Amino acid sequence: MQPKNLKKILIVLTNTTRYGQTTDPTGLWLGEATEFALLVQQAGYQVDYVSPQGGFVPLDPRSMKYTDEEIMTVYETADFQQRALMNSLRPAQVIPADYVAIYYAGGHGVMWDFPDDEALQTIAAAIYGHGGYVTAVCHGIAGLLNIRTASGEYLIANRCVTGFTKAEEVLAGKRSVVPFFNQEEAQKRGATFMKKRAYKAYAVQDDRLITGQNPFSAKAVARLLIQALA
Repeated sequence: MQPKNLKKILIVLTNTTRYGQTTDPTGLWLGEATEFALLVQQAGYQVDYVSPQGGFVPLDPRSMKYTDEEIMTVYETADFQQRALMNSLRPAQVIPADYVAIYYAGGHGVMWDFPDDEALQTIAAAIYGHGGYVTAVCHGIAGLLNIRTASGEYLIANRCVTGFTKAEEVLAGKRSVVPFFNQEEAQKRGATFMKKRAYKAYAVQDDRLITGQNPFSAKAVARLLIQALA
């Protein structure tokens, strides 16, 4: 059954191929895009994919170690390969009024190209401004850090959020590589940062803001969003 007045959900992906100035490859954490997309599409929503630069979206090779049949099924579709990985939209091609929600998928790559992308911030603020939802999972919260509301306040100020924790960053072995810690930056902007045990699925909803803690939380974010939009 399709939602009334069917609209779309915008999924944001990274274009970053390496950890900063290192030679180590990174990119999108595959499951964070596919698991979310699968659930919202099953609920009757259409999805579009956008990235800061548009076009090619690299995959974090480490994410391929954590795939399952469900993730691979979406990954192998021509639709996902073409619209998400090869020909993602540029922000200038996006009409915010077409979307009921925006979802920032993670992977370490987003730490470099999400936080300061003003075009994506404008899109997210517009979607939120017309009553839509702003959502993210894991490192994707980096895209929420500098979004401001119409009043000029940080969107996440005085809100409960979650994302990849400092402890999880240490466990991932990336503490010395990442340019900042999402947990600390969210707190600096006035957010209440919620967390559960490392790598445990966990999502938080605060009004029209929904965030997930780690790569295993994409489905939890999707379920909260689907319920909220019903």
